[in-house]
Amino acid sequence: MIIAIDGPAGSGKTTVAERLAKRLGFFFLDTGSTYRALTYAALENNLNLESEKELTDLAASLDLKIDNNKVYLKSIDISKEIRKPRIDKNISKVVGFIEVRKVMNSLQRKETLGKDSVVEGRDITTVVFPDAEFKFYLDADQKIRAKRRVQQLLKEGEVVNSEEVEADLVKRDQSDKNRKVGSLKLTKETRYIDTTNLLIPEVVEKLFSIVRPKK
Repeated sequence: MIIAIDGPAGSGKTTVAERLAKRLGFFFLDTGSTYRALTYAALENNLNLESEKELTDLAASLDLKIDNNKVYLKSIDISKEIRKPRIDKNISKVVGFIEVRKVMNSLQRKETLGKDSVVEGRDITTVVFPDAEFKFYLDADQKIRAKRRVQQLLKEGEVVNSEEVEADLVKRDQSDKNRKVGSLKLTKETRYIDTTNLLIPEVVEKLFSIVRPKK
């Protein structure tokens, strides 16, 4: 079974998906982390982020592993590194290329082969897993999403500027919704859930109540 969760940054989808997977005993895949890992690798190798070929070649050779919610690149845990602001500032350049996304989509599907999975990202219900048994779109007010991102970064020990974080989020939203391939969309068959005034446990319970009877 595949449970697919879409939504913009700060909507709570990563935390919700992770907790829902744990409650169901499913494999959890944060597809955004795969693109973050690719961005991290590109920056570490000083690649040209405007070059689709360089990034596609890198994606095709990416030695990436997801295990127990940790992200490993060449067996090195980069889970914390890929959440830093420099990744936020550059990831939109990486995710917009068609050939890059094709390679990464294949990698993401491969990760879930033979596993009941909760998968989250920004084109999961429309491109990566269009035939998922359950599809959800989590959303929230823009300022609330920016506030959540700031809190997350502060918790991780980062020094942040709230205005810059919100500006990066707005930029990411525009990129996600307007890119030519894999854009963030809400389809008719996807359940829309506004998390603005909901706590994480409430959102998890809402999704669990929908998924559990079928399971």
